[in-house]
Amino acid sequence: MKIRGLTISVIIVVGLASCNQNKHIDNWGKIFQDHNVNGTFVLKNLNTNKTLTYNQKRSNKEFVPASTFKILNSMIALQVSSIESVDDTIKWDGVDRGYKPWNKDQTMRTAFPISCVWFYKELARRTGQDKMKKWIDAANYGNKKIDNKIDRFWLYGKLAISANEQIDFLEELIKDELPFDKKIQETVKNIMITDSNENYVIHSKTGWSDNIGWNVGYIETKDIIWIFAMNIDMNDIKIAPIRKVITYDILKEQRIVK
Repeated sequence: MKIRGLTISVIIVVGLASCNQNKHIDNWGKIFQDHNVNGTFVLKNLNTNKTLTYNQKRSNKEFVPASTFKILNSMIALQVSSIESVDDTIKWDGVDRGYKPWNKDQTMRTAFPISCVWFYKELARRTGQDKMKKWIDAANYGNKKIDNKIDRFWLYGKLAISANEQIDFLEELIKDELPFDKKIQETVKNIMITDSNENYVIHSKTGWSDNIGWNVGYIETKDIIWIFAMNIDMNDIKIAPIRKVITYDILKEQRIVK
């Protein structure tokens, strides 16, 4: 009887500890309201494993990953040699897709930060359906569902991922625990750098499709690594800058950046 009582006590203590690891932050709602958008934001302290979340229900809801899938697409392409390195060139086909920076030859290093869709579609076609599915399964990425649209399933297909799942995926990337060569993981983390100064380095990727906007990544400070994932309802590309504005507003409120 004493053992049973002790077991129950341990369960209660563990349960309370788990609850304390994930804290809902309602005051971030004002930041979303100020920009007139609905969304969620998840921020995890990798040192303490504590997670702060705004809009918990939505943080568990899966959406198409859009261009945030370029993080995984890059690693898969390098792993299976769909392209040999981040500096190998794929020739532009001459088709004007309405965005001038895309209208030229690209490498992974140039295509990733400008989210060049035609480049990553070509990588996916080179990889092929079977290899793509194999590595998505191995990485345990989102719901792991892809259809036969090999060059668009992350934009308009069945693949979906939640903000919390993005956090888990990025944590494994940071720790080099994804099923890819360590050098490949380090290379992709390097091309993800979007901002840096003497106080921090931000690695991130935005995305937009099916009226959902994303910004996911992590920030390295001198003492702590923070992982973040946010998504918003976004029915117009004109409001795209809001994704990064909200991210920085929250990072500033948490005194992670100035």
